[in-house]
Formats: sequence, structure tokens, C-alpha cells
Amino acid sequence: MTDQNSPRRKKISFRKKPKQEQRRDTKYVATCFKNTEEELVAELKKLGAAAIQSRNRAVSFYGDKELLYKANIWLRTALRVLKPIHNFNSEDAEDLYNRCKKIAWEKLFKPQQTFAIDYAVYSDHFKHDQYTALKMKDAIVDRFRVAGLNRPKVDRKNAEVKIHLHIDRNRVTISLDSSGAPLFKRGYREEQHRAPMNECLAAALLMKAGWKGQLDFLDPMCGSGTLAIEAALMAANIPPNLNRVSFAFEHWEDYDASLLSKVLGEAKLGFTPLKVNVWAKDREMRSIRMCRVNVTAANMRKSIQIEQGDFFDAKPPVEKGFMIMNPPYDQRLKTTEGIEAFYQKVGTQLKHHYIGWQAWIISAEIDALKQIGLKPKKKIPLMNGKLACELRGYELFSGKRKDKLASV
Repeated sequence: MTDQNSPRRKKISFRKKPKQEQRRDTKYVATCFKNTEEELVAELKKLGAAAIQSRNRAVSFYGDKELLYKANIWLRTALRVLKPIHNFNSEDAEDLYNRCKKIAWEKLFKPQQTFAIDYAVYSDHFKHDQYTALKMKDAIVDRFRVAGLNRPKVDRKNAEVKIHLHIDRNRVTISLDSSGAPLFKRGYREEQHRAPMNECLAAALLMKAGWKGQLDFLDPMCGSGTLAIEAALMAANIPPNLNRVSFAFEHWEDYDASLLSKVLGEAKLGFTPLKVNVWAKDREMRSIRMCRVNVTAANMRKSIQIEQGDFFDAKPPVEKGFMIMNPPYDQRLKTTEGIEAFYQKVGTQLKHHYIGWQAWIISAEIDALKQIGLKPKKKIPLMNGKLACELRGYELFSGKRKDKLASV
């Protein structure tokens, strides 16, 4: 018996509490250039992605549908965002065909929609890349036939549904490509230089150099203007793919148009006025014309000052600033005086006229870079297309470097 004056025990309830609505996260993979994974990881953290893991030329992460839309709009260094749907082991094309035929493709897209297959094959088991992709294509259309549906058509240029096949040795990963056209196709490059820099690489250079819109910016050899445009977009907090016409996820069965409108609307609210000057300069009038066209297409005419001028003759526009240049490589653009003499002139100009500036140079001419005559604070290996390059950073000040460091 219990004492009536003793405190009563609370009755313990074993009923389950109503579950809070949880976010349903999906695994995605964003691809990127070699040695730019670190920048892509930082971007995904900022967007709120979960379980981020850096891989070789890619970063995997988890998120909901809203994050998928944000990733396509906001990521500056990602080439595309993939949604893996199947993983399995296979060692020959016939087995790949049979496994792909078992996938319920009719639940992923409609027979009236066009599709295309991109592929990346690194395997001794599948030596003919195109044939491997062709077998996968056959499996998809045969699956539709077995389901009693019309055969969907292949459209290599403007497919509504993009499928990505990745084979690493015997491991096969099949993904839906949410981006469609690669994300470096921002929509602003209407004119192209003879040796254009990829937009995602340009953004990665700026991030590696520490560009945050903190100083006036100069690209003295701007070509078609990619570096200046990406610098201005970053400084103004404008998403790189805000003005893209379409993404592949807009053709998916679960596409949410109102959610995309919400994401786009929130992105526009984040714009910040530029607090610094951004200059794009080049000695060639042809490059200046291309730059003007591209800057206009990017809606950045009020943010970027475009001027014709020779780097070796012009004076710095301000006392202190931030410079990134992509000078000629002998593999792509020839110099009249020879590549090493040209780089020596670059170093002389920097030493004599750009005291107080931060200067960054990317080049595939590693031996010619030594002719700059300045000790770089950083050397970062990168790939510009198929060319192995280095991004080198220099702090320009009067006197000797050791004296400068001793005074800090």
C-alpha cells in the first residue's frame, strides 16, 4: 500500500510521440575539375548540404529537392549535379545490357520525351566506350517496348532527359543528370576567344586566390572577359546560373515549378551592390568587343569597366588592388618576342608599377613562369582543359621579401 500523503508517481506513457516532419534527403554527386574539390566542398557547406564527401573530381552530398535546385543555380565550381539511381558490378557489355533492362525506366520518364547518355568509362572490361553506351541505350528502349510503350527517341544535342553512365573498373553507377547542359554554360558567353577559360575554372581560380570582393579587381589580359565577369558575380552575390534558360530536372516526373520559383526569388533577394571596381582590359580590340558582348549578356555592364590598353604600357588604375591574369601559353597563343621574354616583361611590369597589389597568374608555361622573377607565396597545380597548369600568387611590395615578413 502507498501512503496517501506521499507524492504520486507520474504515470509513464509509452505511446510514441508524433514524428516531426523530416526532410527526405537524397544522395547527389557534383562533378568538378581536378584540384577544385576543396572549393566545391566549401560551396556545398554554404548551401547546407549534408554528409559531404570529397572524391576525385567530384563531391558527393545529401539534400532535399530544394537543395538540388539551389545547387544547380548557385554552384560556381560544379560542372554538373548528378542523382545516382543504380549501382552494380558488371564486367561485360551483355551483362550491362541485361541489368539496365531491368531498371523501370518508364517510371523515370515518358516515352514521348527524348533522352541521351553521357558516359565516363575507366575499365579494362569495357574497352569501347561508345559501344558500351550504345548497349545501355538499347536496354532502355527495349525496356519501354517490353512495357508495351512507344520507344523514346535519342537526341544528343537537346535531350530532355540526360542519363550519366560511369564505370570504374567493374563498378557501374547510373545517374540522372539534373543539370542538362554543363553548368559552366552560364548563358553569357556569346563570343569566344581563341583560348577561352572555362567559367567553372575561372570561379575556382578566384576562390583559391581568396577573392571576396575586398579590393578593386583587374584582369589586364581579359580575352572574352570570363574572369572579370565571374569576379563581379561573386562580389555581388549573384548566382552564376540565375539566367540559364533551363535545367534537366525541369523534365523530371517530380519537378516542382513553384519550388524553383521560390529558390530563384530568394536568390535575387541576396544581391549586394558592388563596393569595388572591376576592370577588364586587353590590348586587342577584337577581345574588347567580345568582352563587351559577354558582359552585356551577363547583365554586368554597370559593374565592369572595359578598356582597351596594353598591360606593359598602362599604369595601375588604383594604388592597391587584386589582379588575376591568364597570359598566353605558347601551346595556344603565340607571342612575338618569345614566351620566356614575354613573362619576363610581365614580372618587370609588376615589380616596377604594381607595388601594393596582389597578383595571381595561371599558366601552362611552368619554365616561363620562373622568368617572372618574383617569389610566389603559393603554387597551386590545376588543369586548364588538357593542359597541366600552375596558379601562382604574388604579394607585391617594395624592398626585399624577408624584410617585409620581418616587419609583420
